[in-house]
Amino acid sequence: MTAQSQAAAARADDVWKVYGTGEAGVTALRGVSLSVGRGRFTAIMGPSGSGKSTLMHCLAGLDTVTRGEVFVGDTRVSGLGDKALTRLRRDKIGFIFQQFNLLPTLTAEENIRLPLDIAGRKADPQWWDTVIATVGLADRLRHRPAQLSGGQQQRVACARALVGRPEVIFADEPTGNLDSRSGAEVLGFLRDSVRAHGQTIVMVTHDPVAASYADRVVFLADGALVSELDDPTAEDVLDTMKHLDVLVGAA
Repeated sequence: MTAQSQAAAARADDVWKVYGTGEAGVTALRGVSLSVGRGRFTAIMGPSGSGKSTLMHCLAGLDTVTRGEVFVGDTRVSGLGDKALTRLRRDKIGFIFQQFNLLPTLTAEENIRLPLDIAGRKADPQWWDTVIATVGLADRLRHRPAQLSGGQQQRVACARALVGRPEVIFADEPTGNLDSRSGAEVLGFLRDSVRAHGQTIVMVTHDPVAASYADRVVFLADGALVSELDDPTAEDVLDTMKHLDVLVGAA
């Protein structure tokens, strides 16, 4: 195992993704190489059609790559069979989506425990208490999703992703359906889970303010990785987004 793979929670090596064939083919990713550091909050940004969601789906094993390799920890994702992929996503990866994806008939507690129940695992009691305290849901565990605000529902989804202690959590526009206050609460929780608990998070977003919560922002344009920022401010992110067309030309 290389030092790079030991330090990376997930990585893409020269990844290409092409949908369709021949003249109808669309190249979504063009030779993307990216290493996601453990215990870091990484945001992926770019205009619509830049390939940011495709990259996240490939890193998470939700989509296959046309060429190149993807790793989660020391597991080579590209080439895994369906059963092995299912185990990988169940045991090593957490997901947070824009639509929350909570089951309406289950309480908040049951929704949070669901991935562990499916895997036949028990929650570590101390870690459970830590997660619930971090998301501030101790008094809402018996409520069903319809009895919760949008921000509370997304915090349930965050707790569900975190409770199994995955190697990496992938968040796809996690604040896209939230007002600014609720969005800030969720982003603050994600940042705290990285800083206080060493979680690794990869977030796709179009929002410069959301990206400013991350330790690192990488920028895609036309399927290629064209720039990145460490410790970004919202102003830095917005300025980089404005100049992506120049960066594409220079790449």
